[in-house]
Amino acid sequence: MIGIFSFFAGAGFLDLGFETTGNYQTLFVNEFKPSFNRIYRYARENMKILPPQYGYHIGDINELLTDDMKALRLKEYVHDAQQNPDIDYIAFIGGPPCPDFSVAGRNRGREGDNGKLSQDYVNVICRYQPDLFVFENVKGLYRTAKHRVFFEELKKQLADAGYYMTEQLINSIEFGAPQDRDRIILIGFHKNQLKSLHIETNDHQIKGFNWDANKLFSRDVFNLPWPGKEPYHENTQTPIPKGIIEQLTVQFWWDKNDVTNHPNEDMFFQPRAGLYRFQTKDEGDVEKKCYKRLHRWRYSPTAAYGNNEVHIHPYLPRRISVAEALAIQSLPAQFIIPHDITLSDAFKTIGNGVPYLAAKGVANNIYDFINRKHK
Repeated sequence: MIGIFSFFAGAGFLDLGFETTGNYQTLFVNEFKPSFNRIYRYARENMKILPPQYGYHIGDINELLTDDMKALRLKEYVHDAQQNPDIDYIAFIGGPPCPDFSVAGRNRGREGDNGKLSQDYVNVICRYQPDLFVFENVKGLYRTAKHRVFFEELKKQLADAGYYMTEQLINSIEFGAPQDRDRIILIGFHKNQLKSLHIETNDHQIKGFNWDANKLFSRDVFNLPWPGKEPYHENTQTPIPKGIIEQLTVQFWWDKNDVTNHPNEDMFFQPRAGLYRFQTKDEGDVEKKCYKRLHRWRYSPTAAYGNNEVHIHPYLPRRISVAEALAIQSLPAQFIIPHDITLSDAFKTIGNGVPYLAAKGVANNIYDFINRKHK
């Protein structure tokens, strides 16, 4: 069993993907925003998942570096987990908030309030020395030249702290989530584990890690004859087009999760300026940042529900609901958000989360790599 220390946990989509493989156990959870942690706890209680053994730290991750009492406590938790005969390895996993590395966040990079959190996370990894770590972020950190410099500096710091790494820009659709969402995933193993796991390396790079082991699709699915824009017709049914993959469509996931009967189906923003925009925009018109109308027989654009980005229901004159957004993030239907959470917080944490199936695929890749090497 691999013990997880989760940072920037949000509502816990990443953790849930790891946990439900059956090979990981969440031991400690860090999240800054209390309302997000409330969702985390509520959803897991509903899914009958045990709470983390070492509880929750609701606060800034930087406190785990600067507050002597909290730092000592985390050190004791890590040491205690290392002594647990049921825990084979300790993993730190997390995706620091990333708008500062995207165009939507004005590309403030490492100097932005959120950009600094990536440095804090790396500092935590280097200080507490887990056996392995997972670092998730937007593709802007990986692809944008000025942010890539920062990314390479973080990797150099991790290498100096004894970590050997592998990375890939994944897309959630590759793991079966109905969403076009690129994310950079960086995985590192501490040098103390290299010999016991027979991990081959070259210049602090891990050799032999199979990123494709648990992918269900290649990026070639984007080249299928997906439907484009079509006139909006309220509350109508249309046949599934030929030549596409149904399980990658919005409608498939809404049916799969029975969103019309989901407890969160009545949670959606009401239009402030009348229904005109909701009744005139073509189904599948997602060209502009604001007011994207999804197509029922197509995958969704990236589930980002902040910075004025609005996703509209394909055949109803309204925004999509919390239940529908959860399905687009490929979450199980049993994942429920409490009704006392504001709509803003609900949609923000959904948009911030790692799609459940992508998280599960990455978790399986790591476990398969360890298991194969160990054998």
